[in-house]
Amino acid sequence: MRIGELAAKAGVSVRALRYYEEQGLLGAERSASGQRHYPESAVGRVRLIQQMFAAGLPSRTIVQLMPCVDTGSATPEMMELLLAERDRIERQIGELADARDRLDVVIASTKVHACAPG
Repeated sequence: MRIGELAAKAGVSVRALRYYEEQGLLGAERSASGQRHYPESAVGRVRLIQQMFAAGLPSRTIVQLMPCVDTGSATPEMMELLLAERDRIERQIGELADARDRLDVVIASTKVHACAPG
C-alpha cells in the first residue's frame, strides 16, 4: 500500500510516517518511480509505535525495542530496557488512577448551580 493509504488506515499523518522512516522505525520498499510501498503489516507496526510514543517512550528507545518486536527475542540488556519501561508505565498508570480518584471526590462533593438568565 502507498503512504497515504497507510496513513489513513493507521490514523496518522503522512508526515508522521516519514518521521518514523527517518528514525528507522518503519521501512518501505520503493517503486521505480520512488514511491513508498508498505506491507499490510505496517498498519499494526505504526499503531504499536503510536502506543509507545503515547506511553512516553522516546524514538531512540523505541528503535532499541523494535528488534524484540520483530524477532520475538531479546538480549539481556534489551529485556532490562523492556522491564524498566513497563515499570515506568505502571507507575504512570498508578499516578493517573490517583488523579482520577481525587477528581471523583471533587465531583462528588461539588454542587451544580443553575445560572440565572441574563
